[in-house]
Amino acid sequence: MKNKEGWDGKLRVEPKAVIANPEALEDSDYSDPDAPPVDEIEADEDLLADEDLNAEDIDLVHCRISSIPALRLERFPKLQRLCLRQNQITRINFPPAVAATLTELDLYDNLISHVKGLDEFHNLTSLDLSFNKIKHVKNVSHLVKLTEIFFVQNKITRIEGLEGLTALRNLELGANRIREIENLETLSALEELWLGKNKITEMKNLDHLSNLRIISIQSNRLTHISGLSALPNLEELYLSHNAVTDLSGLESNPSLRVLDFSNNQVSHLEHLSALENLEELWASNNQLASFEEVERELKNKEKLQTVYFEGNPLQSNGPALYRNKVRLALPQISQIDASTFSLFLVVFFSGYDGQS
Repeated sequence: MKNKEGWDGKLRVEPKAVIANPEALEDSDYSDPDAPPVDEIEADEDLLADEDLNAEDIDLVHCRISSIPALRLERFPKLQRLCLRQNQITRINFPPAVAATLTELDLYDNLISHVKGLDEFHNLTSLDLSFNKIKHVKNVSHLVKLTEIFFVQNKITRIEGLEGLTALRNLELGANRIREIENLETLSALEELWLGKNKITEMKNLDHLSNLRIISIQSNRLTHISGLSALPNLEELYLSHNAVTDLSGLESNPSLRVLDFSNNQVSHLEHLSALENLEELWASNNQLASFEEVERELKNKEKLQTVYFEGNPLQSNGPALYRNKVRLALPQISQIDASTFSLFLVVFFSGYDGQS
């Protein structure tokens, strides 16, 4: 007889081995950050044999590089910008002399799982670690001159380890596994925040980022717009592919020029009265059905040039007349959906037949 926990009353206990790193059983990409380094295969040819020793820029894209030391980069005392995209690098391992001069480092699309080896890169302004196998943002907070950092398409679950990057203007964390916006308070200079394709349910903890101009948070799990009241300089907001149902929450963002809420569940164009500088409205694939509402809410937006309404009932219910109706409602615009509007190509449904 077993109870609900499965215990059958016997005191026999099977001996079990203790696994130091249980993550290794669940993650095929797991690697122990404290394990001794694996020997890197030395290159059998000198990829930089013909490079000018005074070069400031070196690009080695898709060269099957696995060992950074094998490149002997210490030969280039003036090296400032290094691109090693699409290689097989697993460890960040540079000569100290290179660390002293490098300002831009691109390691996009490699096999890096741990951010290590950047201790001496005090002059670095740009760092790209996109398309790797990184799970945790670590060992970069001392890079105080960084103005942009990219972690696109990794396995990051939390925003962390960015304290001290007070000069950072562009932070790219798209296509990861992040669930919450947090730990950004010290990034006072931040202007662009890219968080598309994560698992975020709410925009919050943005109040200290008064210099933000761009927020991209497409393909997340938002149901409403929030957290933007302290961002008067916000110019571009990208919210496509979420589950937003209305546009409230934009009342304190008068500088907004571009608003993209395509592929949501918005049925009314309310709450846009404060957006006097709006130039582009991307609203495809929602539930907008009223041309009268389009005119009422948007006709006074004198700077509005581009609108996207395809995939809404106001387009699908009458596709033949759709563009003409939008043009009559919003005479100031120059583009409807993907096509630039031309006055000479429009035949108004009001009865104009082309005769003078």
